[in-house]
Amino acid sequence: MANVKESHLQQILTAVKKIDYGSVLITIHGGEITQLDSTEKNRFTKPKPVKS
Repeated sequence: MANVKESHLQQILTAVKKIDYGSVLITIHGGEITQLDSTEKNRFTKPKPVKS
């Protein structure tokens, strides 16, 4: 089971609260959190063609 420090939990919560759509990836090595990655998704809709 991973050993989670309070400072790591705060960083994880901050990452989750900052994004509306995306992902948060937590990397663990030897039971310790070693890396936190967050990716935010931005999608743009293509305008519909205008019929003449």
